Amino acid sequence: AACAGGFAAPPADAITANNMLFLEAWRAVDKAYVDKTFNGVSWFKYREDTVKRTPMDSVDQTYDAIRAMLAKLDDPFTRFLEPEKYALLTESTMSANITGVGVEMAYGESDAEIVVVAPTPGGPADEAGVRPADRITAVDGRPVAGLSLYEVADALQGPASSEVDVSLKRGGEDVQARIKRRSYQLVPVRAQLCAPAAGTGTKVEYVRLTTFNQLSGSKVAEAVTSGVANGADAFVLDLRSNSGGLFPGALEIANAFMRKGSTIVLIADSNGVRDVFETDGVTIAPDAPLTLLVDKGTASASEVLAGALRDNKRAAILGDTETFGKGLIQTVVPLNDGSAVSVTVARYQTPSGADINKVGIRPDAPLPVVRGANENEGGSALPTEPGAFCAVVAADDGVAKALFP
Repeated sequence: AACAGGFAAPPADAITANNMLFLEAWRAVDKAYVDKTFNGVSWFKYREDTVKRTPMDSVDQTYDAIRAMLAKLDDPFTRFLEPEKYALLTESTMSANITGVGVEMAYGESDAEIVVVAPTPGGPADEAGVRPADRITAVDGRPVAGLSLYEVADALQGPASSEVDVSLKRGGEDVQARIKRRSYQLVPVRAQLCAPAAGTGTKVEYVRLTTFNQLSGSKVAEAVTSGVANGADAFVLDLRSNSGGLFPGALEIANAFMRKGSTIVLIADSNGVRDVFETDGVTIAPDAPLTLLVDKGTASASEVLAGALRDNKRAAILGDTETFGKGLIQTVVPLNDGSAVSVTVARYQTPSGADINKVGIRPDAPLPVVRGANENEGGSALPTEPGAFCAVVAADDGVAKALFP
């Protein structure tokens, strides 16, 4: 019998539960994917050919068939999530508790090098002896050279109580760390009001934001409110190595710094711009000088926020490279067996209409270099820990002046 889509379906009794799972994933992409040419793939024909010719006698074979289908789109963010990974993703974005190794990472001197910014205090990596500035060279024996931060983070993920072997370089020494994954609390914001800056006397509220989860917007708002109440003259929002997360967090934080009616972001799909998000007037510090710190690991929701503040001339952006360039929006579609597919459904555009995907955001000026720091080790060496950052601002007038060009 013919069916919608223009091909003859196999007899009903030939459609197995595994076939149905594959078709469920296929429909999720067919319905929502941003590129209606499907990267040049004849999407209905692909469904027909795969159901007829690809073995799906086991769950593993079915998962392989779904992965192969998604690979045809040549979109690294449209991907299959096994039940364990989907559960971890849900946990990490919807609560302050996350299961994993607990390590904040950044690009090193080049995109081919992944460096530990800091292990989460009291987290699994911290307990296993991982230290700031360690360079990650391999995960479970797989070299990380050439992998993105997303891919390395994905390799480090896994269920609670499982173990992962991480190869590190510490100075000239090779170090091996076996880390047992477990649940730990991730607080996305650390903040501190710095003592008056050297040479300027400016009281800077430093806010370090490591991810966009359910708590990010409210915690940044708390930090900004505290800064205003305690006499902060200016704010530094550090988005270095923040790879994004929940989109609403970017909207909440933009509201804290911009007046009502400012455009935050445009959402476009294959038919053009479909949504415009604006600030709602719940502002906390609309006029205080604001500087964002970014790097190659600044991505996704971080870039939405940076683009909004830049295009509205609300903040200066400091960084040594363009940001990552992830201007795509995904929705996660659960499947019946507990797995899911993450599907790219739209593109971000900054308020000026710029598409940042694979381009990123160009900083206004480089990161300030700490006096006496070795520029060949870790770029500017501007700290990410609030106490250390404030100590530099209080002692180094060059940094203090460069933060607010």
